[in-house]
Order: sequence, then structure tokens, then C-alpha cells
Amino acid sequence: MREIVRNVAVAAFALFLMVAVAPAQEVCFDDPTGDDNGPGEYVYPTDAVYTKGSFDLTKFCLKAKGSKANVEVSVNSNLQDPWGMDVGFAVQMFFVYIDNAEGGHTEGLPGTNHLFLEDQAWDKVIILSPQQLGMVKNEIEAKAADWQDDIIVPSRTKGASRTVSGSIKMADLGEGDPATWGYQVISQSNEGFPAETDLLTRKVNEFEGQHRFGGGTDYDCDPHVMDILGDHAWLAYECEADGTPKTMATVGMVKK
Repeated sequence: MREIVRNVAVAAFALFLMVAVAPAQEVCFDDPTGDDNGPGEYVYPTDAVYTKGSFDLTKFCLKAKGSKANVEVSVNSNLQDPWGMDVGFAVQMFFVYIDNAEGGHTEGLPGTNHLFLEDQAWDKVIILSPQQLGMVKNEIEAKAADWQDDIIVPSRTKGASRTVSGSIKMADLGEGDPATWGYQVISQSNEGFPAETDLLTRKVNEFEGQHRFGGGTDYDCDPHVMDILGDHAWLAYECEADGTPKTMATVGMVKK
């Protein structure tokens, strides 16, 4: 009996060591600076809290180890908290889309006004928001209920220096090797008083205002996106004369 117990203990300890020393998986993408202008003509709101580079993506990383993964999005400006969110940042919000399974969703989250290529549809999306977890989840339930099983919100999202990060469970992303997945990051702005159809997103108008981006249209045919990973040609759009979409911005994924 003692020998059996000893063997079980040795096996359990060996398994513990295997987990403890499991190598971390890291997938990172760099993004050029100076392209935080949507399809090419977007400009920041006029209020001083929207500092130059605030929405300019510079790097995205998913760092997985064991059962957890850390998601990091960096921008070309020091993070600030002018609205007292108490998480190290305030004006930014990021949607991290992942393509890691067959099928998926071809519409972006409410308020972003863009699609995904059919063969690069998203399966999971991580929201990095400075808003409290309860508020984000309430917004998801109210405005994206059909997708809520595929939307992941870290229990805590924080900003430091120029990087916003959040920790999630790998199980929430599904199975597979993160190095083989497709990724897309949408750079948006945290809006505490969003429109009824917008999931905490800030609109782009024809002319910039104190808390509105400019360079787009006053209709909802333009993508409400300041920066993405990869080719900004994906953000090209065209409106009908009545303001309805003629050609919607349709983005793809980036892969290693």
C-alpha cells in the first residue's frame, strides 16, 4: 500500500513539474506608427484628453502559459486617466478578434460599422475596456446578446506606460495553437454614454468635435475605427446618396 501511495505521489509531482515548466506561447504583431486615421482621413476629437498617438496601435501580444493568457495592446502615447477610471487608462478601448475555428461571425461588434472577410470570420473577441466589468457585461447583454458566448471580458483590465492588458482563461478561447490563429485588433474610444446601438464605442462624424472623431460621415456607413493591424485598405467604404452603406469596410485577420 505504501508503495502504491508513493508511486501516485511521484506521478502527481511529475505532472506538477510538467505543468510548472510548460513553455509559454507568445504571439506578437508590430504595427506601424502614424496610421491612426481610419481609412486615411480620420482625425481626433478636439478635447485635450485625446492626445496624439492615443489610438495608434504599435504592438499586440497574446502570451499564453498553462491555463491563462495575457493579452496586451500597446499604443504610441503614454496612457492617461483623465476621467478617473482607476485602471491606468481611460480614453481607449480595444476589440481583439480571433479566428481559430471553422465558420464564425462576419459582423464587427455593434458601433464599429465594419465587416470581416467571410473566410476570415471571427470566433472569439476580447474586449479591453476601462469600464467596470459589470457595465461591459450589461452592454453586451443588451446589444450583443446573440454573441455573448463568444465575447470575453477580462475580470480586470489595466493600463501601464503605453500598454493595456488583461488576463483571460485559455479555455475561453477554445482549442488549438495560438501561433496558428488569425488576429485583428480594432482601436476605438471608450464612450461612457454610447448610442443605443453602440457597444461603448465613440462615433466618427464628418467634422470633429470635443468628443467626436472627424473625417468620416454623419451617417452610419463609415467604419468607426481609428487603427487596425495590417492593411488599412480594408477600411475603405462607400456610402449611397441617402447615407446607407454601399460598400462597407471589410477587414481581415493577420497571421504569423
